[in-house]
Amino acid sequence: MEERHKKILQRNRTNLVRDLDPSNLYDGLLEKGVFTQDMIDEIKGSGTRRDQARQLVRDLETRGSRAFPLFLLCLQETGQHSLAELLQNGAPTVHLQPATPTEVLRPVLQPLPVSSPMDVDKQRKELPVHPVQRPSTTPSPSPEREHIRPRPPGRQRRDSIQSYKMDASPCGHCLIINNVEFEPQSELSNRKGSNIDCDKLERRFKALNFIVEVKTNLKQRQIKRELSALSKEDHSQYDCCVVIMLSHGTEVSHNRFPGAVYGVDGQSVPVQHITNYLNGQHCPSLQGKPKLFFIQACGGGERDTGFEVSPDEVKPSVGGADDQTDAIPMSSSSDSLSMSDEPDARVTLPTPSDILVSYSTFPGYVSWRDTQSGSWYVETMDRILEENAATDDLVTMLMMVNHEVSQNSAKGLYKQMPGSFNFLRKLLYFQTQT
Repeated sequence: MEERHKKILQRNRTNLVRDLDPSNLYDGLLEKGVFTQDMIDEIKGSGTRRDQARQLVRDLETRGSRAFPLFLLCLQETGQHSLAELLQNGAPTVHLQPATPTEVLRPVLQPLPVSSPMDVDKQRKELPVHPVQRPSTTPSPSPEREHIRPRPPGRQRRDSIQSYKMDASPCGHCLIINNVEFEPQSELSNRKGSNIDCDKLERRFKALNFIVEVKTNLKQRQIKRELSALSKEDHSQYDCCVVIMLSHGTEVSHNRFPGAVYGVDGQSVPVQHITNYLNGQHCPSLQGKPKLFFIQACGGGERDTGFEVSPDEVKPSVGGADDQTDAIPMSSSSDSLSMSDEPDARVTLPTPSDILVSYSTFPGYVSWRDTQSGSWYVETMDRILEENAATDDLVTMLMMVNHEVSQNSAKGLYKQMPGSFNFLRKLLYFQTQT
């Protein structure tokens, strides 16, 4: 949506929330392609009429340039002329190009035959069967850019679940925070091999058509500042956002996402706070879009020695003598993690839809990193993405990463198990070069 139209909606938000009747608008907005059925359902489920009106206006700002004039048209068609005039007085006349109307298919009802019980068997043999045409359940596209992404040859079609739109170019922002050299007072060791991880991930996400920005050796406050700046970007032209944290980590008290990552000053930021910067409240232009977080840091201090399995499950160990961990003992409280001094991200925890957090290790355990070749997790994930991104969705590829990393051993003894907290609503396929 154009910036001038966003400002008109924002100036009149109070009147819209007070007077708008969303229930009369849903059919028109759906047929005109302003919202998908998923978005309509989410708005309906947001609560009272005022809550629905507030959510509708907020979501409207994330749609294309045709969304504002089509919204005005829907207001006029539903008799909400005063609101239409209020918005139109603040906007120059917009001429819409005629759009192909969306055909709404209705089910064809066949009358049941009236017959006596004696004729039932005879009619079963003689009565022709007419197929009933069903209404399409495919969501309407957005006004400008949302359409079915063509899949590369060889990828099986999956009709049972929808896929996220991932065809914007560039696809979105990717922020990598790589903490290598820690201040002496932090009592944290330098993370040799982390630059190898960073270089791999930078190349990989550039190949997946992301705008990649790398920040190195950030303190806690600087990490918050970079995340806040990312949340203030206009993501309306993009389809996805990625945050990658490479640092030492620890356990902290949490409500939803476990763990925390350290700044080079020894002060940590909880993962659940990191995800909050990009949630729907703090970053409206990412509503309904996938937000991916990859955490290469320890979840705690425990070392996993594994358990005995049958011989056919055993794979060669790839760990070496140069393996290090990113573990720090658990913090008993998160008082030092208060975000009261950071006005850009209040500690609120709405439903984390469209978020995936991938951890290099199971919460509570160490994460192994080779000083020569980088971490097990990043090295494996980089290779899996290179080999499988053209054919497999993200969650499937992360399961491949989990399996391969679980086969490694550090110093011939210790194991590692990555894992994810997945709140995505659809399959996610990255863009790949053909």
